[in-house]
Amino acid sequence: MNHDERKRGVVCSVHPDQQATRLFTVQFGRVLRKRFSDYREAERFLDGLRYEVDKGSFDPRDYSSKKPLSFTMLSEQWIERKQQEIKAGTFKNLRSFITRAQGYFRDKNVKYIQFADFEDFFSEQKLSNKTKSNLRSCLHSFWSWMLNRKIISRSDFPDFPKINFELGWRKTVDKETQQAIIEEVKRISFSINPRIWLGIKWLSTYIAIRPNELLNIKEEHLERRTGLILIPHPKEKRPKIVPLIDEDVELLKSFPPSFPKLHFFRHEKTIGRSRAGCCFGEGFFYGWWKRACKNLGIEDVDLYGGTRHSSAIALTNFATPEQIRRATMHSTNSAFERYYQVTVAEVKDVYQATRCDTAVIPKKKSNRR
Repeated sequence: MNHDERKRGVVCSVHPDQQATRLFTVQFGRVLRKRFSDYREAERFLDGLRYEVDKGSFDPRDYSSKKPLSFTMLSEQWIERKQQEIKAGTFKNLRSFITRAQGYFRDKNVKYIQFADFEDFFSEQKLSNKTKSNLRSCLHSFWSWMLNRKIISRSDFPDFPKINFELGWRKTVDKETQQAIIEEVKRISFSINPRIWLGIKWLSTYIAIRPNELLNIKEEHLERRTGLILIPHPKEKRPKIVPLIDEDVELLKSFPPSFPKLHFFRHEKTIGRSRAGCCFGEGFFYGWWKRACKNLGIEDVDLYGGTRHSSAIALTNFATPEQIRRATMHSTNSAFERYYQVTVAEVKDVYQATRCDTAVIPKKKSNRR
């Protein structure tokens, strides 16, 4: 059987009137081979391949039955690599985002996912704008990985919709109220485990330390002699050293050192599901903080807002914005701006400066012409 361009078909070399009617195969180079039941479909497919070659966009992976450019396949490769590089908590969030995107894009070729596809995807998600923004960042990171791996070219990199959001403002308390809550925590928890009170006290004092970072501190991260705490894996992605004030250095010395790999903030006794020697759970400090607030009749103040946020805002009366930013150890100004806002006192002073020193009585209009 020979291909005859004039007859637009495949005919027998011996019997020219006999023409093939089914089972056509397009062989394009060494890697692409595809079967068709109709000659015209095969012809159109072949013409399309030739056009792509002339345009310089031909990619045999687009036609592979193994779908090497499938969103699901490539995103699985990416998430497996990320699991080895990031913390378990961060990975859990990325895994959730990727699973959500896989359910939408499935095996679609990543080269053909563009702005409109993302826009439709985000509009269908029943999530807050902040979570959508995190989801967008996850997908952007995935596409950047494909670009760096040369799986896609720069021309295949899509535009991503911009997702605007505004971070909520946590309710804060003044220093007197904060101190009262901390004292109540001490009263109700000190006999059970003094590390509970100490942890919440440190969160309100050392505003560079986040609650999860505090929970991850191990004995080896505490330098009792010099009074330093090493935070090995902070959110800023670079180790940070936090100096203790003198009274806390003495407090720390009252706790005997233990095995280097043991968490400092740990249960001392087995109570219920809490096993002696195990690290406090993620919501442990928060639970005791809320219990103390309830005892004092204080509502709607969470641990983060009542400790770190409240202390940072209180510092505006004593330190410059740059000094406070260095104390919080924020790596970007945008993150720090949530802490340092124009205070009520500052605004009041500005308004005071705009007032008139004497009352101004408007002149009556004259009826004379």
